Amino acid sequence: MLEHVKASLTEAKTALENLLENEAAMGKIVQAADLLSECFESRGHVYSCGNGGSMCDAMHFAEELSGRFRKDRPALGAIAMGDGAHITCTGNDFGFEEVFSRFIEAHGRSGDVLLGISTSGKSENVIRAVRRAKELGVKTICLTGKPNSALSELADVEICTPGGRFADRVQELHIKVIHTLIELVERKLFNETYEV
Repeated sequence: MLEHVKASLTEAKTALENLLENEAAMGKIVQAADLLSECFESRGHVYSCGNGGSMCDAMHFAEELSGRFRKDRPALGAIAMGDGAHITCTGNDFGFEEVFSRFIEAHGRSGDVLLGISTSGKSENVIRAVRRAKELGVKTICLTGKPNSALSELADVEICTPGGRFADRVQELHIKVIHTLIELVERKLFNETYEV
Protein backbone atom coordinates (compact mmCIF):
# COMPACT_ATOMS: atom_id res chain seq x y z
CA MET A 1 0.00 0.00 0.00
CA LEU A 2 2.95 2.34 0.56
CA GLU A 3 3.47 2.72 -3.19
CA HIS A 4 -0.14 3.82 -3.57
CA VAL A 5 0.31 6.45 -0.87
CA LYS A 6 3.40 7.80 -2.62
CA ALA A 7 1.71 7.70 -6.03
CA SER A 8 -1.30 9.59 -4.70
CA LEU A 9 0.78 12.31 -3.07
CA THR A 10 2.99 12.59 -6.15
CA GLU A 11 -0.10 13.07 -8.31
CA ALA A 12 -1.30 15.82 -5.96
CA LYS A 13 2.14 17.45 -6.03
CA THR A 14 2.19 17.40 -9.83
CA ALA A 15 -1.26 19.00 -10.01
CA LEU A 16 -0.13 21.81 -7.69
CA GLU A 17 3.11 22.32 -9.64
CA ASN A 18 1.10 22.58 -12.87
CA LEU A 19 -1.11 25.25 -11.29
CA LEU A 20 1.93 27.18 -10.06
CA GLU A 21 3.33 27.23 -13.60
CA ASN A 22 0.03 28.51 -15.05
CA GLU A 23 0.58 32.28 -15.20
CA ALA A 24 -2.93 32.89 -16.55
CA ALA A 25 -4.48 31.15 -13.53
CA MET A 26 -2.20 33.09 -11.16
CA GLY A 27 -3.44 36.33 -12.71
CA LYS A 28 -7.07 35.22 -12.37
CA ILE A 29 -6.57 34.56 -8.66
CA VAL A 30 -5.32 38.12 -8.20
CA GLN A 31 -8.22 39.45 -10.29
CA ALA A 32 -10.73 37.49 -8.20
CA ALA A 33 -9.18 38.73 -4.95
CA ASP A 34 -9.51 42.31 -6.22
CA LEU A 35 -13.21 41.75 -7.00
CA LEU A 36 -13.82 40.32 -3.53
CA SER A 37 -11.92 43.15 -1.82
CA GLU A 38 -13.85 45.82 -3.75
CA CYS A 39 -17.12 44.17 -2.77
CA PHE A 40 -16.22 44.09 0.92
CA GLU A 41 -14.87 47.66 0.82
CA SER A 42 -18.29 48.85 -0.38
CA ARG A 43 -20.07 46.79 2.32
CA GLY A 44 -21.39 44.31 -0.24
CA HIS A 45 -21.93 40.61 0.28
CA VAL A 46 -20.22 37.59 -1.22
CA TYR A 47 -22.29 34.46 -1.83
CA SER A 48 -20.88 31.01 -2.55
CA CYS A 49 -22.33 27.77 -3.85
CA GLY A 50 -21.44 24.32 -5.16
CA ASN A 51 -22.53 20.69 -4.92
CA GLY A 52 -21.21 17.96 -2.63
CA GLY A 53 -17.56 18.62 -1.79
CA SER A 54 -17.81 21.94 -3.61
CA MET A 55 -20.60 22.98 -1.24
CA CYS A 56 -18.30 22.13 1.65
CA ASP A 57 -15.67 24.36 0.04
CA ALA A 58 -18.27 27.11 -0.46
CA MET A 59 -19.21 26.92 3.22
CA HIS A 60 -15.58 26.88 4.33
CA PHE A 61 -14.87 29.95 2.17
CA ALA A 62 -17.78 31.87 3.73
CA GLU A 63 -17.04 30.97 7.35
CA GLU A 64 -13.38 31.92 7.03
CA LEU A 65 -14.50 35.39 5.89
CA SER A 66 -17.37 35.97 8.31
CA GLY A 67 -15.52 34.27 11.15
CA ARG A 68 -11.74 34.04 11.32
CA PHE A 69 -8.99 32.97 8.95
CA ARG A 70 -5.54 33.41 10.51
CA LYS A 71 -5.86 36.49 12.68
CA ASP A 72 -8.62 38.46 14.37
CA ARG A 73 -10.14 41.20 12.19
CA PRO A 74 -13.62 42.57 11.44
CA ALA A 75 -16.17 40.12 10.06
CA LEU A 76 -16.83 40.17 6.33
CA GLY A 77 -20.25 39.60 4.75
CA ALA A 78 -19.87 36.15 3.20
CA ILE A 79 -22.74 33.65 2.99
CA ALA A 80 -22.78 30.10 1.62
CA MET A 81 -26.03 29.00 -0.02
CA GLY A 82 -26.25 25.97 2.23
CA ASP A 83 -29.57 26.57 4.02
CA GLY A 84 -31.23 23.14 4.05
CA ALA A 85 -34.76 24.54 4.26
CA HIS A 86 -34.20 26.78 1.23
CA ILE A 87 -32.56 23.99 -0.77
CA THR A 88 -35.30 21.43 -0.07
CA CYS A 89 -38.16 23.91 -0.51
CA THR A 90 -36.80 25.26 -3.79
CA GLY A 91 -35.73 21.84 -5.01
CA ASN A 92 -39.19 20.46 -4.30
CA ASP A 93 -41.13 23.38 -5.80
CA PHE A 94 -38.91 24.49 -8.69
CA GLY A 95 -36.35 21.70 -9.22
CA PHE A 96 -32.80 21.21 -7.98
CA GLU A 97 -31.48 23.27 -10.90
CA GLU A 98 -33.01 26.40 -9.34
CA VAL A 99 -31.79 26.12 -5.73
CA PHE A 100 -28.92 28.60 -6.11
CA SER A 101 -30.48 30.94 -8.67
CA ARG A 102 -33.49 31.50 -6.39
CA PHE A 103 -31.17 32.25 -3.47
CA ILE A 104 -29.18 34.84 -5.42
CA GLU A 105 -32.42 36.32 -6.77
CA ALA A 106 -33.65 36.79 -3.20
CA HIS A 107 -30.43 38.19 -1.72
CA GLY A 108 -28.06 39.36 -4.44
CA ARG A 109 -27.67 43.07 -5.18
CA SER A 110 -25.60 45.02 -7.68
CA GLY A 111 -22.05 45.21 -6.39
CA ASP A 112 -22.20 41.85 -4.63
CA VAL A 113 -20.11 38.86 -5.76
CA LEU A 114 -21.03 35.23 -6.37
CA LEU A 115 -18.41 32.49 -6.09
CA GLY A 116 -19.67 29.43 -7.97
CA ILE A 117 -17.70 26.21 -7.58
CA SER A 118 -17.97 23.28 -9.99
CA THR A 119 -15.16 20.81 -10.66
CA SER A 120 -16.69 19.92 -14.04
CA GLY A 121 -17.71 23.48 -14.88
CA LYS A 122 -21.10 22.21 -15.98
CA SER A 123 -23.24 21.96 -12.82
CA GLU A 124 -26.60 23.24 -14.01
CA ASN A 125 -27.65 24.80 -10.69
CA VAL A 126 -24.37 26.75 -10.50
CA ILE A 127 -24.69 27.83 -14.15
CA ARG A 128 -28.21 29.14 -13.51
CA ALA A 129 -27.05 30.99 -10.40
CA VAL A 130 -24.27 32.69 -12.39
CA ARG A 131 -26.70 33.68 -15.14
CA ARG A 132 -29.17 35.13 -12.62
CA ALA A 133 -26.38 36.92 -10.76
CA LYS A 134 -25.24 38.64 -13.94
CA GLU A 135 -28.81 39.82 -14.61
CA LEU A 136 -28.81 41.42 -11.15
CA GLY A 137 -25.43 43.14 -11.55
CA VAL A 138 -23.71 40.67 -9.23
CA LYS A 139 -20.10 39.97 -10.27
CA THR A 140 -19.23 36.31 -10.72
CA ILE A 141 -16.14 34.26 -9.92
CA CYS A 142 -16.10 30.57 -10.83
CA LEU A 143 -13.75 27.83 -9.71
CA THR A 144 -13.68 25.02 -12.25
CA GLY A 145 -11.48 22.09 -13.18
CA LYS A 146 -12.14 21.69 -16.90
CA PRO A 147 -11.09 24.27 -19.50
CA ASN A 148 -13.69 25.69 -21.89
CA SER A 149 -16.67 24.65 -19.76
CA ALA A 150 -20.08 26.30 -19.70
CA LEU A 151 -19.02 28.30 -16.64
CA SER A 152 -15.84 29.45 -18.41
CA GLU A 153 -17.95 31.44 -20.84
CA LEU A 154 -20.24 32.95 -18.19
CA ALA A 155 -17.98 34.00 -15.32
CA ASP A 156 -16.51 37.47 -14.98
CA VAL A 157 -13.44 35.69 -13.58
CA GLU A 158 -12.88 31.95 -14.01
CA ILE A 159 -10.09 30.19 -12.16
CA CYS A 160 -9.61 26.82 -13.83
CA THR A 161 -7.47 24.29 -11.96
CA PRO A 162 -7.23 21.02 -13.91
CA GLY A 163 -6.05 18.39 -11.46
CA GLY A 164 -6.03 15.18 -13.44
CA ARG A 165 -8.54 12.45 -14.13
CA PHE A 166 -10.66 12.83 -10.99
CA ALA A 167 -12.55 15.57 -9.20
CA ASP A 168 -10.74 15.07 -5.89
CA ARG A 169 -7.52 16.54 -7.28
CA VAL A 170 -9.45 19.54 -8.59
CA GLN A 171 -11.04 20.00 -5.15
CA GLU A 172 -7.61 19.92 -3.52
CA LEU A 173 -6.53 22.78 -5.78
CA HIS A 174 -9.79 24.64 -5.18
CA ILE A 175 -9.26 24.75 -1.42
CA LYS A 176 -5.73 26.07 -1.97
CA VAL A 177 -7.13 28.81 -4.23
CA ILE A 178 -9.85 29.60 -1.67
CA HIS A 179 -7.32 30.02 1.13
CA THR A 180 -5.14 32.17 -1.12
CA LEU A 181 -8.12 34.39 -2.01
CA ILE A 182 -8.91 34.92 1.67
CA GLU A 183 -5.29 35.71 2.44
CA LEU A 184 -5.16 38.28 -0.38
CA VAL A 185 -8.38 39.92 0.83
CA GLU A 186 -6.96 40.20 4.35
CA ARG A 187 -3.69 41.63 3.05
CA LYS A 188 -5.54 44.23 0.98
CA LEU A 189 -8.26 45.26 3.44
CA PHE A 190 -6.45 44.95 6.75
CA ASN A 191 -2.77 45.21 5.79
CA GLU A 192 -2.23 41.76 7.24
CA THR A 193 1.24 40.35 6.78
CA TYR A 194 2.06 36.68 6.91
CA GLU A 195 5.42 34.97 6.86
CA VAL A 196 6.01 33.26 3.52
